[in-house]
Amino acid sequence: MTEASWGDTTESPEIPWRMSASLENVPRGDSELAEVTSLEGAVRAWLALDPSHRNAANLSVEHAIQIDGVSVTTFAGEGIAVLAERLPDHGSS
Repeated sequence: MTEASWGDTTESPEIPWRMSASLENVPRGDSELAEVTSLEGAVRAWLALDPSHRNAANLSVEHAIQIDGVSVTTFAGEGIAVLAERLPDHGSS
């Protein structure tokens, strides 16, 4: 029998921050066009938004990301905040 480990890295493998991602439902001048950039760039752009725009934003990634054992391709609100908590210390986008 195998015991579960709460700190198991297979539940949340390293996030590929350079993959393509789209940040949607945020104002861009006179429109709300989606911005396609790296995942890191999209999360950092989300952090720069005011709270109401953060709540309305959606983030879609090129490939599924596994976080806490769940495979996810789209994030909103608190889901993006979870990614922001895991951002690398340096800007690589």
